[in-house]
Amino acid sequence: MKRIMTQWAAVVGCLLLTACAVITVNVYFPEKAAKEAYKSLDEMLLKRGDGKSTPAGPPAPPPEQTPPPVGPQSSLIRNLQASLSFVGTAYAEENEADTLAVELSSMPEVIKAYDEMNSRLPQITALYNSGAVGLTNQGLVAVRDKSKVSPQDEETLAAENKSRKVVVTSMAKAILKLNKQKVTDAAMKQVMGKAAATFAEARREDAKPGWWVQLENGRWTQK
Repeated sequence: MKRIMTQWAAVVGCLLLTACAVITVNVYFPEKAAKEAYKSLDEMLLKRGDGKSTPAGPPAPPPEQTPPPVGPQSSLIRNLQASLSFVGTAYAEENEADTLAVELSSMPEVIKAYDEMNSRLPQITALYNSGAVGLTNQGLVAVRDKSKVSPQDEETLAAENKSRKVVVTSMAKAILKLNKQKVTDAAMKQVMGKAAATFAEARREDAKPGWWVQLENGRWTQK
């Protein structure tokens, strides 16, 4: 009898260990806020053609809501509640975007990455304009016409992609901090793909007409 109980205890213990092993914490990824944060970083830290960066202003406060007249106007009240819910959600997303932008801009590795990207910006822009390179759906720069790319250009592209990966990795870490999650390999694996795809989306929206961009489905097109 004692032997049977011991065996059952061992089985139950194994089942509990297996259950714990497969538990995965789903990390909330605020896609819209992350994209706005990427754009804010570009506006603050990435110099444009005029050699100046555009400072990002503070988020606009939500519009004031006029209270409904007192009375049994149930439809008006429902509409107001829906409107307040929408404004509250939008304002929360703006706060998340600001939080992420501030968090990333406080990371020395992100500042260093943007400094390096600024130094390469004229060369990268020229390669985009010539059609030699394009923007991948992971936010990296890929060669499309090797005949237009020199060995020096390839070195520049490798360095550029390294800097972009630093920004994306830092965004993934900021997302985990926003979720109050520890930075583990498993957690990073959950958010890295979305962080890269969102970075690509933000850069794709800011791409100039004629530049090659890769869509989410992998198809290349000229903007």
